[in-house]
Order: sequence, then structure tokens, then C-alpha cells
Amino acid sequence: MSGLFKILYIAVSFLFFSAYDAGAARIKDIAFIDGVRPNQLVGYGLVVGLSGTGDKSSAVYTTQSIANMLNKMGLKFDPKAIKVKNTAAVLVTAELQAFSKPGSEIDVVISSIGDATSLQGGTLIATPLKGHDGSVYAVAQGPLALAGFSAGSDTVKVSKNHQTAAKIPGGAIIEKEIALDIANRQELYLSLRNPDFTTAERVARSVNDYLGLRGVATAVDAGRIRLLVPEQFRNVVVFISKVEGIDVSPDAVTRVVVNERTGTVVMGEHVRISKVAVSHGDISIEIKTQYAISQPPPLSKKGETVVVPYDNMEVEEQKSRLIVLPESVTLGEVVRALNLVGVTPRDLVAILQAIKASGALQAELEII
Repeated sequence: MSGLFKILYIAVSFLFFSAYDAGAARIKDIAFIDGVRPNQLVGYGLVVGLSGTGDKSSAVYTTQSIANMLNKMGLKFDPKAIKVKNTAAVLVTAELQAFSKPGSEIDVVISSIGDATSLQGGTLIATPLKGHDGSVYAVAQGPLALAGFSAGSDTVKVSKNHQTAAKIPGGAIIEKEIALDIANRQELYLSLRNPDFTTAERVARSVNDYLGLRGVATAVDAGRIRLLVPEQFRNVVVFISKVEGIDVSPDAVTRVVVNERTGTVVMGEHVRISKVAVSHGDISIEIKTQYAISQPPPLSKKGETVVVPYDNMEVEEQKSRLIVLPESVTLGEVVRALNLVGVTPRDLVAILQAIKASGALQAELEII
């Protein structure tokens, strides 16, 4: 009997923990350490080597940029005398991750800002990338990679994907590191990617339970959790690694997302509706045009054939039923109740909007 009880205990425990972990996520997936974030870099540069698809003479900043570049190389040119079609002015953007070291490579995205028609086959010349403080953190250069092609003549042309934007994988070399010191910190802050009071409290409780210490984690507000580094963790990196791997079940506001263009409806698991009556029906109008041909009688001296159109209109209204949707507590019950009306996803959008307007939908309705 004890063996059977042990087997049942293990089975129930397995089901309990499986159900608990089903909606769990690691802390590193729902939160980040304050200050440990990517930084945006941007720069202005020139793409050369294009096959006549660059900026036209109307883009004066392109010719001015070419003149400035040549002047730095010891060649004096008047910008008005420069007429090229193989160069395009571009903006270069990149994302510098925290703790990236000098010498590392990052991807860059190149976008035309002039009237160039294609950047295919071009090469970006050395372009400094600056942060919001004006300092240069990386330098980008290299051949462009386009996800597509463009071919043809002025009369017939075939193109695939966007031709005025490109990417250079590993095209920028980091020259300067963003200063961020966490090694000597005794206090850290976790920031939730989606602020929520319940989730913040669960994160703090999970951290304290995992470490077996009280007061290590404290929820400050809906978006931040204060972490006090325990004395036994001499290495802060080890402490952060332990915290990031803890599983937490995040909570969120119940929301129904509706896309009116495609008729897509996505609902969360906690959607509830109060008792409400729904009636839905469609009206279809069909117009048919028929033609009656009138010809002159045989052996008539004068006359012509006349075509007379006749329009026939039919109006059909589908029979609708008044259905009472009972109060539901699960997503499955909501779906089954709405399916009783027998509507399409596009009709479901209108029904959900009406239910929300009546106050019976206990969730946020977001229309995109």
C-alpha cells in the first residue's frame, strides 16, 4: 500500500510542477539589470562603386561630401564641378551592446537619404558611428549586402525587395567601450520589460526563496526590483547569473487583440465575459444585369438593332438567432460560446467590439 501511495504522490507532484512551470519564464527573459542595455549608434557616410544608380546632381550634400573627402586626401575640388552617379549619401546605424570590447565587430544597416535608386554592388567607405554623447564608438566600412536584386531597362524593369537599404554583417569595428562598472556594486536593480505589480512581487519572492535569504530582493514599484548582493557572493557576475536563471510566472493585464484588416483575433487565457445576449446576421445584395436585344421587323425599310439593359436586384437577409452567452471563466468557454453564433473571424471582430461596448467583456480590447 505504501508503494502505491508513493507512486501516486510522485505522479501528483509531477503534474503539479508541470502545471506550475508551464507558464514560467526565466527572469533574464522578462527583466534586465539597470544600465545593461544596448546603445544606438548613427553616422553619415558615402557608398561608392554603384553602377549609375547613385544620387543625382540635385543632391547637393552628396557632391559636397565627396568634395570634403577629396580635400582631406589632398585634392582640391569645387563641389559644383562634381557630377557623379556612382555615389550615394547614406545613414549608417548600429546597436552597441553593453560590455562590448574594442576590436569586436557589430552589424550595421545602411539606408539611402538621397535619390539613389539602388545600392546594389556598392561599398561603404570608412564612416564614424557616434552615440548620443557625440563620441565615436565604432567605425563602419565594407561591401554592402542586399536581400534582393534589380535588373532591366528603362522600359522593362524587375526588382525584388528594397534596393535602397542594405546591411553589412560585422561591418563596424568597436573603437571605444561604454563605461559600465558593476563589479563593486552592492545594490542592483532589475527592470521588468513589461511593468506589472504582480510580476514584480513574484520576482522578488522567487529570488528570496531561491537564495534562502530574506530581504535580498524587494519590489520597489511595478517595474523595478531592488537587489542587495549577499556577502557570500564576492563575484557580482555569479550573483546575477544565479538570479537570471530563476523561473517566474509573469502576470499581465488580460487583453484581446483584434486586427481588423486580416480578421485576426488573439485572446489571453484570463479573458472573461459577463452574461450577454448576441444576435448577428448579414444582408447580401445581388444585382444582375441582363440585356434585351430589339431588332427591326423583317423587310422593314428603316431601323436599327437596340440593346436594352435590364437590372434585376435581389436582397437576401440571413436569419439570425438571439443567443445568450453565459458568464465564462476560461478562454475555451468564451470561444465555444462565440462559435455558437456561427460567425467568421471578421464577424467576430464586430461582435467583440459590441460586447466590449456593452461592458460585458472583462478585458482590454486592443485594435491594431
